[in-house]
Amino acid sequence: MEHVVAAAVIDARGIVTGWSEGARLLTGHPADEAVGREAAELLVEDLSPLPAGAWARPVVVRHRDGHPVTLAVTACPVLGADGETTGWTLTAQRPPTPEPTLAGRAFQQASMSMSVFDPRQRYLRLNDVACKVMGVSEDVLLGRHFPQTVEDAEHSRGFNRHLRQVAETGRPVRYESWTGAPSLNREHAWSIEMWPVREDSGEVGGVALAAFDSTAQYLARQRLALLNEAAASIGTTLDVVRTAEEVVELLVPHFADFVSVDLLEWVLGPDEPPPVPDGEIVLRRVAHGSAHEGTPEAAVRLGDTDTHPPYSAPARALHQSRAVLSQAGEPDFMRWLAERNARAPEGRRYRRGVHSMISVPLRARGTTLGVLVGVRIAHPDDYEGDDAVFAEELASRAAVCIDNARRFARERTTALALQHSLLPRGLPGQAAVEIAHRYLPSGSTAGIGGDWFDVIPLSGSRVALVVGDVVGHGIPSSATMGRLCMAVRTLADVDLPPDELLTHLDDLVTHLAAYDDGADEVAELGATCLYAVYDPVSRHLTLAAAGHPAPAVVLPDGRAELVSMAPGPPLGVGGLPFEAVELELPEGAVVALYTDGLIEDRDRDVDRSTSELCSALTAPATSLDALCDSVLKAVLPEEPGDDVALLLARTRALGADRVAAWDVDPDPARVAATRQAASEQLTVWGLEEAAFVTELVVSELVTNAIRYGEPPIRLRLIRDRTLICEVSDGSSTSPHLRRAHAFDEGGRGLLLVAQLTQRWGSRQTDRGKTIWAEQSLEPQW
Repeated sequence: MEHVVAAAVIDARGIVTGWSEGARLLTGHPADEAVGREAAELLVEDLSPLPAGAWARPVVVRHRDGHPVTLAVTACPVLGADGETTGWTLTAQRPPTPEPTLAGRAFQQASMSMSVFDPRQRYLRLNDVACKVMGVSEDVLLGRHFPQTVEDAEHSRGFNRHLRQVAETGRPVRYESWTGAPSLNREHAWSIEMWPVREDSGEVGGVALAAFDSTAQYLARQRLALLNEAAASIGTTLDVVRTAEEVVELLVPHFADFVSVDLLEWVLGPDEPPPVPDGEIVLRRVAHGSAHEGTPEAAVRLGDTDTHPPYSAPARALHQSRAVLSQAGEPDFMRWLAERNARAPEGRRYRRGVHSMISVPLRARGTTLGVLVGVRIAHPDDYEGDDAVFAEELASRAAVCIDNARRFARERTTALALQHSLLPRGLPGQAAVEIAHRYLPSGSTAGIGGDWFDVIPLSGSRVALVVGDVVGHGIPSSATMGRLCMAVRTLADVDLPPDELLTHLDDLVTHLAAYDDGADEVAELGATCLYAVYDPVSRHLTLAAAGHPAPAVVLPDGRAELVSMAPGPPLGVGGLPFEAVELELPEGAVVALYTDGLIEDRDRDVDRSTSELCSALTAPATSLDALCDSVLKAVLPEEPGDDVALLLARTRALGADRVAAWDVDPDPARVAATRQAASEQLTVWGLEEAAFVTELVVSELVTNAIRYGEPPIRLRLIRDRTLICEVSDGSSTSPHLRRAHAFDEGGRGLLLVAQLTQRWGSRQTDRGKTIWAEQSLEPQW
């Protein structure tokens, strides 16, 4: 149905002075017939006297062909300069009548907003929904230019631009917009389609549009987008607090104006999860955020605890294991808000307008970890059922990430504690080398590795330097590191040469793999180890490696270089021998043993890192500890990807004045002379107090070598932190301690040595064996 609006002007005498084309369409009278006539002549009934002011009422007009026409007339007085009424302007249109056709009623009653515009973007027709959206009746908008009916905003200009585009091109347009409307109190999502309406001639006579309110679908897509974003942005680190912060960053401001994450106390510690307590619940704030810098809305500071009474939404969410919605006006919600304001009154003005809250439990693998709280202040919509479904899904994903971080932190702490308990805490006192060391556990998500080192005192003032690396990370690697460390100590106690020790260690790893119940992988397989022995008397360093990087040596003149040696196969490979290398080092040389984490990384060249290591080792340093720090600072990247162990040893030497040696003829008669020579040497050293025990030890060991051993026989005394007596012979048969019976003539010598000395033992040599005994030089009371 065509809408026509008529306009007319009447002077104070009631004479028509103006007549519009619309008036002609409604009454049939052309302007030349109507202008100059009395208005009363055009009416079916007399309206006098007319009201003095504006008025609106139905008026029956006589059509030119004689039939009456009822019009809705609105009249406004026209005032002159003196304020007197000089006439009226009248507008008239047919009163609204029900659509005569089914198609017309379908248009008018459609559930979406529908409108029709002429090619100049003026309203021709609106349905009921369109009028509701615009907030005015259809007659107010008909004939008006669209930009005149809306605010001057980008979305309005875009709408008008699309109208012009369809009118000019004759092609339909479809697009989506997130905008407001004059009668709506917030923005909505609209799916808009515009298409041309053509005349019989094919020309575009107007533009029709249909706008569907797709806010629900738009918000659903936003929630899905947030869930997809959550998969990529939450859990990027295995850190509990950082994971909680990522949840907050995701939800503010799209889903909430304020978000907090509070966790139960045990989550941040090593304890196992207890049941959720009844009644009050104590939670610790680990993350919060809002649209305001500094989050002034928060009543609880980060790291503080908060006690939630049973009626509060967070406590109910934890007890019921589901999302709890709270709205302004509810008693419990108002109590919660009043408590927040009382606790932190300085943030009261930022909480003004709080109208909705959602509390969601954080549950992973059947365990409750804490609660996620979202609050809406500036956001116009209250939380509803769809928001609860979304929040529970997001909280479930976030809880799994938090639980993963918690488990990783607990395993890392356990592995680190295990590893530290196995690494040497206080290195044993010895005079062969000065020691400094550093161990840096990996900060990567792979966890703690199996790097280890050790310093083991050996007989004859010698010392063993050990460094190793176990494949893998975590508790299994730390446990494996402990097994290898203990195995090396046991083999070192037998005083095997480095190459033989690694051979025995390799056999041990192979046996462990064979008896590991058919497991696919054994942690020891592929482990590396470097074993070195330094003798301060000969100043020889003997070393062998099982797949481990060669150490670096810094000579007193400042030159630094890697030791040239065969690395050997990693432990557990078997079938290949280990080769030992022997060096003679000057006193004051520095030997640097390290694990591959110091020089190897996916983004670094090994040769360049090795060169940097040698250069850093030659840098001036006030102490060996300071040199450790400067090496790590110079060689390591900012975030190492693997564990790093560094062991520095500065060599010392025992000069000729601290060592005395004698060749002994294999004649029992020479025992007394040998004993006398040893006693005289103790007098030279000022150790007369040790002479009695030393004479007994020398007599027993030399006598046994003459009686049971083979030439050549040699006695050596070493004055170190202890007094060491060594007797060597050409026999490879090792003595053993036994209990002598009452009537036995022998068998008490070694027992006497064991009782009188601090410790004793034997070691195999290339020429036979050496029996040794150590005496403490500290006064005994």
